Amino acid sequence: MIDWPLAELLPHAGDMILIDQVLAFDEEQVHTRLTVKPGGLFNRPDGSLPAWFGVELMAQSVAAYAGCHARRKGKEVELGFLLGTRKYACNVEHFPAGTELTIHGLRSLEDDNGMGVFECHLTGPGIQASARLNVFRPPQAATYLDESKDLTP
Repeated sequence: MIDWPLAELLPHAGDMILIDQVLAFDEEQVHTRLTVKPGGLFNRPDGSLPAWFGVELMAQSVAAYAGCHARRKGKEVELGFLLGTRKYACNVEHFPAGTELTIHGLRSLEDDNGMGVFECHLTGPGIQASARLNVFRPPQAATYLDESKDLTP
């Protein structure tokens, strides 16, 4: 179990941090968990989360993976981008409030330019979801964002 606060691993703040804990990570993978809490920004009226939201939970797990590696190396956590997903599949329509979910992200590709691909699986009682996430963490993300402003008409 990892004791680092999630706010120090993710470039998110407050209610936008949706995972509860990093259980483990190594060079190739990350394991996280969360309990679905009712009353959040994305919850349905019954307190559940729509199943399509699993992609964001997987993306935050991948971000936590990057944050853990940055922290272990004594570096700042940098901003990353979810470029897209392929083959998101889920066997339920929603994740009920109070349900504990675990997420496993396995790095299948990462290059020196910041592009990466992760195979992700989300599980819970009677719940199975999977997807391949394409992510991008540009070197010196702050500079990258500042340069984008120059391109705006």
